[in-house]
Amino acid sequence: MRIQKTSDGLTLHVVAGSHVVLLGWDFPRRKCRGLAGFAIHRTDHDEDEAYWLRGMKTFEATDPGLPMATLHSTRAHPIQSFMWSDYSAKPGHTYTYRVVALKGHPDALKSVAETRARVRTEAPEDGLNDIHFNRGNAASQEFARRFGNKRPEDIGPPAWEWLSRGLFEAMVAFVDAAGPGDALRICAYEFRYKPFLDVLKRAVDRGVDLKILYDAKKAFPRDDNAAAARAARIASRCIQRKAMKSAISHNKFMVRFKDGTPVSVWTGGINFSEGGIFGQSNVGEVAEHADVAAKYAAYWELLAKDPMGQELRPEVDALSPTPNGLPPKGTSVIFSPRGSLDVLDWYAERAKAASGGLFMTFAFGMNDVFKDVYRTGSAPLRFALMEKEVRPMRAGPKKDAEVAAIRNLRYMDENLFAIGSHFRANKYDTWVAERLTGLNSHVRYVHNKFMLIDPLSDDPIIVGGSANFSTASTTKNDENMLIVRGNTRVADIYLGEFMRLYTHHAFREYVNKRGRAAMKLNHLRTDDWWQDYFGQGNRSRRRVYFAGG
Repeated sequence: MRIQKTSDGLTLHVVAGSHVVLLGWDFPRRKCRGLAGFAIHRTDHDEDEAYWLRGMKTFEATDPGLPMATLHSTRAHPIQSFMWSDYSAKPGHTYTYRVVALKGHPDALKSVAETRARVRTEAPEDGLNDIHFNRGNAASQEFARRFGNKRPEDIGPPAWEWLSRGLFEAMVAFVDAAGPGDALRICAYEFRYKPFLDVLKRAVDRGVDLKILYDAKKAFPRDDNAAAARAARIASRCIQRKAMKSAISHNKFMVRFKDGTPVSVWTGGINFSEGGIFGQSNVGEVAEHADVAAKYAAYWELLAKDPMGQELRPEVDALSPTPNGLPPKGTSVIFSPRGSLDVLDWYAERAKAASGGLFMTFAFGMNDVFKDVYRTGSAPLRFALMEKEVRPMRAGPKKDAEVAAIRNLRYMDENLFAIGSHFRANKYDTWVAERLTGLNSHVRYVHNKFMLIDPLSDDPIIVGGSANFSTASTTKNDENMLIVRGNTRVADIYLGEFMRLYTHHAFREYVNKRGRAAMKLNHLRTDDWWQDYFGQGNRSRRRVYFAGG
């Protein structure tokens, strides 16, 4: 849900996802002289709570001197930005947000304008497309506040529940919805999380027809997959995908059948593993569309024959043709491997045509066609969230050239990139040390694979699934991508989660690079800090875009 309100010259634009509410606002430049910042008040009408939201920065003159990572009321220590996100929102709740412009000395702040807006957050499972993001950032100040620097297995259920944030529970619910006589067809890359395999065994025990196709081309993940299936006593339900030696079966989807008819699909980038569900950032999507489910069922049948690429590619191209121009309204699908790179080029064409904003994730570097998008695209704001600057490469001139290309793109005002990062030590008595879960070694932060094209428009396009927007994901690997066009509810959820992850990693990357110069970030400014948010720079672009301009 999204809404825009204006009072006293202050414009407030609120975009409510399921767990994240984005707030963007604008205030005329002529009224900003002496502006100390903005306070945010939230009323939860479902739980009858009302309070000022809190942030970490303080004015030096009124700093109460509390321990690191303490949060402070924005009424006393306001937000010096034109954008904020509420990460504590709950799905399906009605909130009123009040943003107040403050002026004056830090110990005598006065309101000069305020605007309020009432919104209702989305339920992840409410609609034909259900969206479930895990927390995806265990290395955070909030995790440190709640659980300290401990591994989740040393904490127990509260940590796992916090990291899952409903994702694992949604996976279980998808399987549990299959009753006696129903069927489940699963495609997996990593398939080894015992509690989930136990859920599948219980489905078999109650009469569900279960078949699982998993990657078996190399020792990993084949051996782990096979051992986990045997331990869960579902090995007889499994088929190994091993024919294409130079590629991988990278799908992670489930199809549910009712009375012999495919009715629903679970898909996304989540491996059926502990690290996929609780460690790295991931999203699962349920498509309650019979036509989409039927295509996934047909695709599963193709793969279950364990065909070689030359046999499979023409059938995949026929099952999911490359769109011509804009994708159809609603939900459609793209499968791999394909006979050409046409669909990768199509993704790039759509991204380049974005007119307002482009938001993409890259778990394994940025393909050259997307470097061109970020160099020449139309959107005045182009965000990229990356696991690392480049794909895994040996040190040398080729890697140096790749790094230089990404860094050159980062110099452009239109482009805002963030690379996965965390605070490895206490940062100069400002932020507490953060610790990764230890569940992931290869991809530790950003495993998502999705693209948002003009998400704040009335006709957004969301592309996401298992593929990494790469050559291998297009012509070699078994992959699937859902395309959702025109669904503002889905776009609002995805955009809020993207900005949550982007902001998290961008801030940590910045502080880690600045070293001791980051000390000043702990205190709010008393000069004309707001001037950076006007003009042609990226802060000004963000102000205009997220305020609904």
